[in-house]
Amino acid sequence: MDKFIVSARKYRPQNFNTVVGQSHITTTLKNAIRNNQLAHAFLFCGPRGVGKTTCARILAKTINCTNQTPDGEACNVCNSCVSFDAGTSLNIHELDAASNNSVDDIRSLVEQVRFAPQAGKYKVYIVDEVHMLSASAFNAFLKTLEEPPGYAIFILATTEKHKIIPTILSRCQIFDFKRITTHDTVEHLQEIVDKEEIKADKASLQVIAQKSEGCMRDALSILDKIVSFTNGEVTYQNTLENLNILDEDYYFKMLDCLLQEDMAGAMLLFDEINRKGFEGDLVLNGLAEFIRNILVCKDERSAQLLDVVEGMQEKYIAAAKKTSAAYLVSALNVLNDAGIHFKMARNKRLHVEFTLIKLNFLQQAIELSNNEGVVAKKKQVDAPIAYKLRPIPQIQFKPVVVTPAAKLLVETPAPKKVEVSIPPPQKTTVVRATSQTGSGSSPSGEAGLPAGQAGVRSASQTEAGIRSNGIKKNLLDVLREKYGDEYNIQKVEDAEVLNMEKLQECWNSYIKVIEKQGGKHSTIGTFRISALTIDSDIHFTVSVTALTQQKFIEQEKMMLTDHIRQAFNNHSITLSIVLVEGEKEEVPKHLSLNSRERFERIAEQYPLVRELKDKLKLGLD
Repeated sequence: MDKFIVSARKYRPQNFNTVVGQSHITTTLKNAIRNNQLAHAFLFCGPRGVGKTTCARILAKTINCTNQTPDGEACNVCNSCVSFDAGTSLNIHELDAASNNSVDDIRSLVEQVRFAPQAGKYKVYIVDEVHMLSASAFNAFLKTLEEPPGYAIFILATTEKHKIIPTILSRCQIFDFKRITTHDTVEHLQEIVDKEEIKADKASLQVIAQKSEGCMRDALSILDKIVSFTNGEVTYQNTLENLNILDEDYYFKMLDCLLQEDMAGAMLLFDEINRKGFEGDLVLNGLAEFIRNILVCKDERSAQLLDVVEGMQEKYIAAAKKTSAAYLVSALNVLNDAGIHFKMARNKRLHVEFTLIKLNFLQQAIELSNNEGVVAKKKQVDAPIAYKLRPIPQIQFKPVVVTPAAKLLVETPAPKKVEVSIPPPQKTTVVRATSQTGSGSSPSGEAGLPAGQAGVRSASQTEAGIRSNGIKKNLLDVLREKYGDEYNIQKVEDAEVLNMEKLQECWNSYIKVIEKQGGKHSTIGTFRISALTIDSDIHFTVSVTALTQQKFIEQEKMMLTDHIRQAFNNHSITLSIVLVEGEKEEVPKHLSLNSRERFERIAEQYPLVRELKDKLKLGLD
């Protein structure tokens, strides 16, 4: 019985012409070999299973071939090619950087580079998975990679180009491998099944190619597994069963149930799919891809974009003709949201069923928003709606006539509260008072002035108005007679400047406030020993002798300032806290000496202490 060799090794390409799907790279390499323009370092990067290591081996075999073909291929008959195919060539060295990524491994590789090849032109060093090298190994490799001997060629292969340091990238000629298309994969699989005399329909090969996602090695491994599973007969159905892929016929049945609003049929179909072992996220993703394919087929020209098995395009086109674009777009939106929130759902099955219920009634929602065959926007109205504006009442100012040499200060902290200040006689002043009663009459009682307009009178006219009854009256009496108890009229006192006697009284009264509030004894003591100094009419200084005392007063500064301002009726008063140096305490002389000086003083008084120290050989710190 012959030993079984997997297809990925048995049918590995042996020359550039047999490499699948990388013609842009194989053509470049053949031209470089034919024109003798080989670089000393190559970097092959791309996805897994697309031919990086294969192309590196073919390149190493071709450049050492003694009888190359005119198009730059190896002859496969010379001693070099035969030894290479047998795996006994000494001109090729492969290093797996995933398991040999230390500095010592690179140093041993660099030492081998010094020896010239015994046969052939070049010694080729293939370093696979080069991104796994450590940083120190990369640095040890830099100099040799930059200036290798003329007979040495390095080929680095990696699937993660972004992990390679820039100093390595700048020393290499970079080739980017691309994923193998589904068409190329199907053709290569067809060649292999023909050689192996395996019965396989094209639909099953297309499913294998789609499942491999552009990786030829995966496609060959899947083919070997299905051949073993089916005993040499590969069909579409057993391929779906082996790969655990949901048949697209289920999606067509699901779409029919949703369009007919057959919720029971959709639920039963999902239950059948679930009993076959397919998880909910696979159903959601597969249905979303299915809806996307139908949306693409709304225009038959774009049907070629579908990556489906042969013969399915006609079914998609037929389904697209009977489904509206509005439904397809809305269904894609619903399925996208369901896929995003699937992982967070506790009951996965209920989450999928709820999505199917939404899709079932989605057609009704679209019909309700449809306006004469055109999908209408939500909350759209036929006619414009005017803005409803609410008028804002205008603030009206009423004139107030003041007697000569009088100044009226009106404050309204609450409705119908006015404060009037009567300083010594000065020139005539007119101020505006704001009425909050909303009446149209003027506070001065004049009918000749309209509401909201300020009036000015001369001093003679004002005096004449006050003397109308033959008795001269005070302004406060006039206002009280005019308004009675409607306004609370108070006299505002003038602000006082600082003086030491009253300031000290305020300071002592604040100490009593702190005592009543249960303040700390340290704070109260600090206030009692503090010194006050008046710097100006509105500023004074508090002097303390310790930093802690300064902090105690700063904690009470805000309340203290407010207390003093109220006492003087002056909101401009400020204070500052100054730290002054107090009297320095005398330090005892014995505390200022170090340990050696203290010992000398003790030894002068007690000589036996020095003798004891010498006998015990003690030291001083």
